[in-house]
Amino acid sequence: MGTSPFQLDGASGVPFYRQIIDQVLARIASGGLEPGDRLPTVRSLAVDLAVNLNTVARAYKELEIRGVLTTQQGSGTFVSAQKVDTSEVEQRRRLNQLLDEFLARAAAQGLTLEAIRRALDERQM
Repeated sequence: MGTSPFQLDGASGVPFYRQIIDQVLARIASGGLEPGDRLPTVRSLAVDLAVNLNTVARAYKELEIRGVLTTQQGSGTFVSAQKVDTSEVEQRRRLNQLLDEFLARAAAQGLTLEAIRRALDERQM
């Protein structure tokens, strides 16, 4: 493939396989990936991202178990026709995951929880 459609952040504190899962789900939700679209092979994505084959295989397998991807022997891995679950439970899981990543990055930058709370209060989203 050459250049990967995915990017990993080693400083985020989020495991690489989880970053791949999240990026696939985000691209499906945004319309960047549609049912029937073919994903890079496990091997080519692992090479492009400079990670172990098992990392990509684990991400693809979890997405397959969820019904998001389908693998056709000899043809590749494709986005299935199933919609990405945006139920309240799934949204809470994603929010918690984003918060974990954000807090890990903020702590690495020396930010305190109190400083983060003040900044959020000022924003009043």
